[in-house]
Amino acid sequence: MKAPLPDNEIERLAALYSLDILDSPPEKDFDDIVALAAGVCEVPIAMVSLVDADRQWAKARTGSEVAETSRDVSICAHAILGRDLLVVPDTRADDRFADIPAVAASGGIRFYAGMPLLTTDGFALGTLCVTDVEPRRLDMEQQQALRALARQVTAQLELRRYAFALANTTARLQELERRKDDLAGLVGGELRSSLRLMSGYLERLGDTGYHDAEMADLVGRATAAHVRGFRELIDHLTTMADAGLGGDSLHMRQCDLTRVTQRAVEAVRPIAASKHIWILNQAGGPSLPIIADPVRLEQVLTHLLFAAVKYTPEGGRVRVGTEMESGPTVRLDDMDLPDGLRPDLFPHLYYGAIANPTDVPGPDRGLAVAKRILDAHHATVALSDRPGDGTSLHVVFPYAEMTPAEMIRDLAIA
Repeated sequence: MKAPLPDNEIERLAALYSLDILDSPPEKDFDDIVALAAGVCEVPIAMVSLVDADRQWAKARTGSEVAETSRDVSICAHAILGRDLLVVPDTRADDRFADIPAVAASGGIRFYAGMPLLTTDGFALGTLCVTDVEPRRLDMEQQQALRALARQVTAQLELRRYAFALANTTARLQELERRKDDLAGLVGGELRSSLRLMSGYLERLGDTGYHDAEMADLVGRATAAHVRGFRELIDHLTTMADAGLGGDSLHMRQCDLTRVTQRAVEAVRPIAASKHIWILNQAGGPSLPIIADPVRLEQVLTHLLFAAVKYTPEGGRVRVGTEMESGPTVRLDDMDLPDGLRPDLFPHLYYGAIANPTDVPGPDRGLAVAKRILDAHHATVALSDRPGDGTSLHVVFPYAEMTPAEMIRDLAIA
C-alpha cells in the first residue's frame, strides 16, 4: 500500500532540501548512531533514512547494502506520517506492507521500527529505523533509546545548518564593517559639500521671485553630478539594514542554563541506560540566567553528552552539573572506572572542538559544529584530562542579569 503524502509535504521537502544532506558522503557521526541503534535493539539492520519526493535514501546504514528505494514501496514513508515510533512486529501480517518486495522476498524484512526525524519546526525528514528478518518486538528501554537516538540525528542535521548560517552572518558583518567605513567618508565628505552647494543654489533661486534659467541650470547640473553618490548612500544603508537578517539566525533571549542542561540530560539518559552508563545529574540548584538560543544550546549540550556516552566504556559514569564559576557554567565529567578503564572522550573533544574547530568532514565534525554554536554564544570552553579523574569539560557563559520582575516570574514558575 502506497503511503499518502503528509499534509505539509511541500514545506517538509523544503526543510529537507535546506539541509543540503541528500546524496552526501558517509559520515562517522551518523554511522555511529546507526551502529548504536542496531546494537541497542539487537537487530542486524539500522539506517538513517531520508524521504525525498520520490525515493527513500540512506544517509547512514549498517547491515544493508541498499542505499535507496522507491518511496512507493517504502515503510519509512508511512512512518513519517506519525509523530512517534512506528513498530511493526510482523510486516507480513500487516496489510500495508505484506506485498512490498523487500518484505515478500525470501529473507526479506519481517520486523520494522522507525522513529520520525522531527525538526524543531515539526517536519518529519525521514526516520531512524531498525529492521530484522524475523518477527520480534522491542522492550520499553529499546524504544526509548531509539527515540533518543533519532533526536540526536535531527539535532546534528539542524546544528550543521545553523553553523553554516553563522559563518554567513560573520561574512555579512565583515562586509558591514567595510561599508560603515565607506559610508562615513561618503557622508562626511562628498555628499555634505554637495548638499551645501545645492542648498545655496536653491536659496538663491527662491530669492529672485521669478524663473532664473541660469540658476535652474546650475541646480540641475549639481543634482545630476551627485545622483550616483546618493544612490550609493541608499545602497549602503540598505546593506546595513539587511546585514543581520536571515531565517537561520540564532534566536537569542534570556533563558536558564540550569533548565536547558537538565533537558539535555534527560534527552540522553535513555541512550546511556542502553549502554549501562550511569549519568549523575547535578544540574540543579539556583537559576543561572544567560543570553542564548535555548533550542540550539540544548541541542549542543545534548550532543556533548551523547559524545561522552558514546566514548565511555559500558558501565562507565558521566557526571553533569551547573554552577557559577567566572560565569554560569556547565561541567561535564567523563569519569574513570575503578578497574582502570578510561573514557576515550578527551582526544575527540580536543581535536574536534578545541584544536581545530572547523566545519569540515571528519570523525568529529559534530563536535566542531557544537563549538561553533558555543562561540556564537560567547562561551568559553576549557578541557582537562587527568588519570584517576577522567575527562572534564567546562563551558562558561557570560552572565545575564535578571530584572526584579523576571526573578518573581521564575520563582512563581518554580
